[in-house]
Amino acid sequence: MTERPLAESTVTQSTVTSSTEQAAGPAVVVGLGTVDPALVAGPLRGRATFVASPRPEDLAAAAGAIVRADAVIDRALLGRMPNLRVLARTGVGVDLVDVAAATERGIAVVITPGSGTNAVAEGVIGMALHLAKRFGPLTSLVRSGGWAKRYEVAVGDLEGSTIGIIGYGRIGQRVGELARAFGMRVLAYDPVTAPPDDVRCADVSDIAASSNVITLHAPLTEATRHLVSRGFLSTVKPGALLINCGRGALIDADAVLDALLAGQLSGVGLDVFDPEPPAHHPLFDHPDVVLTPHLMGLSRRATAATFADAARGVADVLAGRRPAALANPVWTLAPQPDDRLTEGTTP
Repeated sequence: MTERPLAESTVTQSTVTSSTEQAAGPAVVVGLGTVDPALVAGPLRGRATFVASPRPEDLAAAAGAIVRADAVIDRALLGRMPNLRVLARTGVGVDLVDVAAATERGIAVVITPGSGTNAVAEGVIGMALHLAKRFGPLTSLVRSGGWAKRYEVAVGDLEGSTIGIIGYGRIGQRVGELARAFGMRVLAYDPVTAPPDDVRCADVSDIAASSNVITLHAPLTEATRHLVSRGFLSTVKPGALLINCGRGALIDADAVLDALLAGQLSGVGLDVFDPEPPAHHPLFDHPDVVLTPHLMGLSRRATAATFADAARGVADVLAGRRPAALANPVWTLAPQPDDRLTEGTTP
């Protein structure tokens, strides 16, 4: 899932003047990347002091951090945060987090897998509708006074078509549920966990050959990088729609453009790019391409839920509880939790 910066709120910075004062006061939790304090205030209230724009002394004192998707968490940064016990990503991608280094230091890496699920799934269906119904070209036609040419634009349907879902985790499954409501047949392939028998395809080639809409939700690994390649696209059902709300590097953009120009694809929807922000690509100029800047998982409701879940994960670790979801499940609780954050105590 993908993330957009939020407007930075005015906050009062915490000042850590000595290790003695830090030990006596509430734990410090910092924002790495733009974090709206209002969205994390609830779970942290009475439990920690949140610093949205940390200074070096705040980083040194921090026991917890809430991390945006564009924040790079490497060994060098972790070395500047010797008291850190928990990192919480507002989302699930940890591409820019050195999870191994965090684990070595006993730092929990919290993720928030469920909060943006419905928002992303709705984005997928929205893109599919936009492309199938040709909203882009038809809008241009009306704006340019081309009403008489309206029959020259072929308009499609989702009902009766097949959607192929590559990556059948929470988001992929929710896409399938919504697609069924439109009367679509659902097929799925997952490189990690096999989908149920009634939707399972043995290989991505089966998805390519059978689907009118292909949507990508697989994790990015060396095996899935450029999964949508020239070879994959050569087997796609002619006129298929391709939607990527997963990871930008799952597709070869040059190959996708060529497939679109050749008619092998009839439309493309992208919410994710490689890198981000992307350099301009000729694919972006095609009238049957819809683009969004990695924010389908950040509707107003999903954003609030994502940040609250991240803050709750931080509070859980600092209080000596195991959080709901971890990118490093081998992490174990510290022997002695922070007394200041134990349930029922006041910092």
